[in-house]
Amino acid sequence: MPNKSIHLHLVSDSSGETVSAIARACLVQFAGCSVTTHQWWLVRTPGQAGRVLSAIQSHRGVVIYTVIDPEIRGILETGFRELEVDHIPVLDPVLNTLSARLEAQADGRPGRQHSMDAEYFRRIDAMNFTIEHDDGQSLARIDEADVIVFGVSRTSKTPTCMYLANRGLKAMNIPVVSGIPLPEEALRVRGPLKVALTREPRSLSDIRRNRLRMMNEDPASSYANEELVRDEVLEARRMFTRLGYPVIDVSRRSIEEAAATILQYYTDHQRQRQQQEHAQ
Repeated sequence: MPNKSIHLHLVSDSSGETVSAIARACLVQFAGCSVTTHQWWLVRTPGQAGRVLSAIQSHRGVVIYTVIDPEIRGILETGFRELEVDHIPVLDPVLNTLSARLEAQADGRPGRQHSMDAEYFRRIDAMNFTIEHDDGQSLARIDEADVIVFGVSRTSKTPTCMYLANRGLKAMNIPVVSGIPLPEEALRVRGPLKVALTREPRSLSDIRRNRLRMMNEDPASSYANEELVRDEVLEARRMFTRLGYPVIDVSRRSIEEAAATILQYYTDHQRQRQQQEHAQ
């Protein structure tokens, strides 16, 4: 049976970041299906709402929306019902549950999550820190790190740290090189969470070989030799085990999945530190 095709309308009274993220997370579950996405951001006036409804009438499909203002939302929802299109207010279940539990009403300010608050500047600070401390650079401020990521070359340390920084964590990464001990500063520091990334030797060898080709260097170099890579990965893994660092295999994990695992470790790490402080 051939896959159906649909029009998907994403409607927001803000930047559309939230509804876009939800749509992406859902659409990956329908690989091979044809979905034409229409984006409607900053819908804050009756006129803008009317134009959105006219467009939906021309390309009927599914509507996912996050609209806070009662007037604009009312115009849109009346139109959705008249057009008989499926429409999903994705934040409603969360807002309604929180409202009931907190016995309070949501403020109803569109885009409030994107305000220039302390959280925003914390993320910017984390991004700057992570860029400055990529690949073991500048260990003088290592005690300021929230997370230190270890791993041999081409185990996605840098993109994982950048993702963590975007979530507000100061993440630095330190390369693990066969035969070279880790920096004393990294072994001595106690505050940050320390985690390690690894990858299956064959996969890592292929990635390194492609990297060498891109740099117009010999792909047969020892850097990409599968047997040597296998020894390198095993040596690093033994060291991580000895040091007690949790190890995350990124062979079949996306950057987001690896970072999510680290975030969970970080939450547990912070909880343990707080318990230790209270016990003292």
